[in-house]
Amino acid sequence: MESPVISCFLPFDSVEQVSSTVASLKKSRYPLSIMLLLSKDRNDPGIEGCRSLFVDDLYSTETIRQIAENIPEDGYTILCSGYSPVCFGSCAIDRFIRIAEDTGSGLCYADYYKNIAGKEEKHPVIDYLSGSIRDDFDFGTILFYRNRSIREAAGQMKEIYRYAGWYDLRLRVSRKSLPVHIPEFLYSQGEYDFRKSGEKQFDYVDPRNRAVQIEMERACTDYLKTIGAWLPARTRTFDASAMRFDVEASVVIPVYNRVRTIGDAVRSALGQETDFPFNVIVVDNHSTDGTTDILKDLSSDGKLIHIIPEEDTLGIGGCWNVGIFASQCGKYAVQLDSDDVYKDKHTLQRIIDMFHREQCAMVVGSYIMTDFDMQVIPPGIIDHREWTDGNGHNNALRINGLGAPRAFCTELLRKFTVPNTSYGEDYALGLTFSRNYKIGRIYEPIYLCRRWEGNSDAALVVEKINANNSYKDKLRSFEIEVRKKMNER
Repeated sequence: MESPVISCFLPFDSVEQVSSTVASLKKSRYPLSIMLLLSKDRNDPGIEGCRSLFVDDLYSTETIRQIAENIPEDGYTILCSGYSPVCFGSCAIDRFIRIAEDTGSGLCYADYYKNIAGKEEKHPVIDYLSGSIRDDFDFGTILFYRNRSIREAAGQMKEIYRYAGWYDLRLRVSRKSLPVHIPEFLYSQGEYDFRKSGEKQFDYVDPRNRAVQIEMERACTDYLKTIGAWLPARTRTFDASAMRFDVEASVVIPVYNRVRTIGDAVRSALGQETDFPFNVIVVDNHSTDGTTDILKDLSSDGKLIHIIPEEDTLGIGGCWNVGIFASQCGKYAVQLDSDDVYKDKHTLQRIIDMFHREQCAMVVGSYIMTDFDMQVIPPGIIDHREWTDGNGHNNALRINGLGAPRAFCTELLRKFTVPNTSYGEDYALGLTFSRNYKIGRIYEPIYLCRRWEGNSDAALVVEKINANNSYKDKLRSFEIEVRKKMNER
């Protein structure tokens, strides 16, 4: 059997940057066609054995079309998705080919090593699910495509993207078969983003990336329409006016071992000025660091309800369930994390006014990123203005969060309940509520989100990041199937 030609496309920044990747590729026993992707203002670097392909925008639709025009009908293509130098392991390309042949997949990807200061660290990635439609899904640098898949997808591209071309390609290829994860470390790549996990997670809502996000939403929306999971605007309201509760609202604060911050959070909640009665329900998940003593000192006036659950296996979501099913819970349940604070004394009033005015089932606010001392840090205001009444509930399947603070009609929240996890429980609720009901949005910041070393997501190891992302991808998979069935009905 004749060996397939492997077409390789490497984004070019400098000779030094691509030289090691080119040298590694040339060790392969397969016939190669190596093309460097250069911006049109660059000169051909004249690297032996490589051709130059000049493009306007690296991740554009036009670049995908140029790639499709420069590969044969049969064979495979390696797309290097970034500027990190890559070194392939022994027989790595053989392994990519074998798995691609055996599975028939249009796209394969693999675990890899990160080369940090000359030391290689394992970087496993996660399986691709039907809900893995985030545009920032971590494939690693190497995307191993079947040529026919690229050419077919490129021929279908009607929308022209400047930034979302590669994302559009991946979604189109995944319509026929899901990308296949090879759980083997097949190459190493240089590290180029040394930020901690807590610093990276808000890139998708950075105002500087707005143009990119608009295109990503368009590509995702087109994909959801194609697979039958897109829903028209959600206009269903929920009138809670006739429901009887002792207080209008409850601020719910789950907490475990936050002795340094819980006092600030509770005082922020108790200090709200409203024209309705409210209370603050703190569900203290068996803290051992002095948090419980602080709460006892703050709960003298009856407005603070301090609950220690009977169970000792609860996550944040489980603590929320304890709070909302408490007899003291108000008509509306409003979130406040134990290390955050409300921006001012009017936050709670603004949220409840939105419920009354819009008769929405859920309200989501906007927040400001700060350090521990509540000084503003980049990216500053996170307002999730990508949300629109017509398409926000669809775009929610592409991104990893909806915003904060989050507030709910208690009667509905008791019906749905909160997943007993300590990550993604709020996202799960956002998907469920937005599938059924209109969501109210407040785009001015009303909340301070404090980033500090004590945050649960401040500096996660890759295995924990993978577990978190897998959970949200699974939630999206569930949600996509539910929305498909809604459309079928």
